[in-house]
Amino acid sequence: MDDSQRIPTQKTSPKDFFLHLLAIATLYASAINFGTLIFKYIDLALPDPLSYDTTQWSYGAIRMAISILIIVFPTFILVSRYLNKAYATTPYKRNLWIRKWLIYFTLFVTALIMIGDLVALVNKLLEGAFTASFILKVLTVGFIAGSVFFYYFQDVRKYKTE
Repeated sequence: MDDSQRIPTQKTSPKDFFLHLLAIATLYASAINFGTLIFKYIDLALPDPLSYDTTQWSYGAIRMAISILIIVFPTFILVSRYLNKAYATTPYKRNLWIRKWLIYFTLFVTALIMIGDLVALVNKLLEGAFTASFILKVLTVGFIAGSVFFYYFQDVRKYKTE
């Protein structure tokens, strides 16, 4: 095999490491704060009379979640777009160890979250404490974790990252 046919070695540069870590960290922060935002809106729309949560605290949490999403989610989009362009020009970068580890870690975490979400749902069903607020929160967690899981699972299947 001559030099033109060799696949470049998969060395992770500090830049690759930083960009992949930044992409996952901003994804996690976006998902958590999107969930917080939805939870607080649910709490305001369907208040629990036994809760100690104050409306003022809910508005503060909403402001903080929106502030974080305004900065962090566009950062996630920009970094992801940059990485996807890098993958188009240098496809072997899809197999960098940092990318594979972060994707599989994300799949693991989202799977655990979805399992925990279902356990909480079954527990509340058995307890008989089934409220509209609880159902909406379970659906929120399931939607967010499921979306992230599905996106990265499709990526793994499509590019067969091993």
